[in-house]
Amino acid sequence: MNGVSISERQQLLLRTLVGLYIRGGQPVGSRTLVQHSGVSVSPATVRALMADLESRGYVATPHTSAGRVPTAKGYRFFIDTLITMQPLPPGEIEALKTQLGPDKTTQELLAATSNLLSVITHQAGLVTVPRQDEVTLRHVEFLPLAGSRVLVILVLNEKEVQNRIIHTEREYEEHELRAAANFVNAHFTGRGLDAIRDDLLSTLHKTRKKIDGLLEAAMDIASRALVTEDRKKDAAYVVRGQSHLLDAASADNMKRLRELFEAFQQQKDILHLMERSARADGVQIFIGEEAGYEPLVDFSLVTAPYQDGGRTVGVIGVIGPTRMAYDRVIPVVDVTARMLTAALRA
Repeated sequence: MNGVSISERQQLLLRTLVGLYIRGGQPVGSRTLVQHSGVSVSPATVRALMADLESRGYVATPHTSAGRVPTAKGYRFFIDTLITMQPLPPGEIEALKTQLGPDKTTQELLAATSNLLSVITHQAGLVTVPRQDEVTLRHVEFLPLAGSRVLVILVLNEKEVQNRIIHTEREYEEHELRAAANFVNAHFTGRGLDAIRDDLLSTLHKTRKKIDGLLEAAMDIASRALVTEDRKKDAAYVVRGQSHLLDAASADNMKRLRELFEAFQQQKDILHLMERSARADGVQIFIGEEAGYEPLVDFSLVTAPYQDGGRTVGVIGVIGPTRMAYDRVIPVVDVTARMLTAALRA
């Protein structure tokens, strides 16, 4: 059955039930729905209307209660059809602008974003770290140091600055290093580090006998300098505010919560779910079982991609109980993703 078959009365009752359950966390009875929905019908009629919604999977009756709760299908219909989004208060917008300023490095911005998502929504905030193959070169400088060492200054993704020291087979003069940097900046700006290094090594191997000494030196220095840092041991995403999930947990879903905390540590499955969102435009919402991931059955994930240099490089998200305040969380995630993108672009 699709949403068209739900009558206006049932839609009003479902919206009221979702709102009451999100605020109180308790199954909602027919008399309570009559009182809060404004529907001019008897509780018996309400029970009949709700029984029809239950038979079609929009609501469920817990074994220990006569009231009803929304199902994942009910939440989905509510979000797709009935929800009224709440705009962010001016104070929260100002806090986002202040914390996500252009003066911060990429890592500082990611940490600030996950923390802000948690503080504003009172849920767990997540931000994926840009994948290494998404890191592109914007500018490079080589400066001579003593003892056949070279200081490498890399500007990546227009924002992140890295300093590295490499060891070379001989000492290079300042003019040689300047020529090497000019060569790389002229030919490889905007490309990924791995691709640049592969290209340099391939060219150097094929044409070493045909190129002059200065160009050979430039390619050798650059290939050593652009070795991709090993991030396999680093976090694939930044998460803050897991304690909020504990605050909202009930005795019934503590097992699921432990599984979710283990998933935060292992990262792989949640990262896969976040990366699914990177391939879509705008806000994506996974409600309970929709995620296809057992630890998230009692939780929902609201995500949005962020960009750097016009390309999607990561995803931000909020994880909370399925009864989270979607009308508030969805705009927070949407606006925060846009502001993070603007900060990375600045």
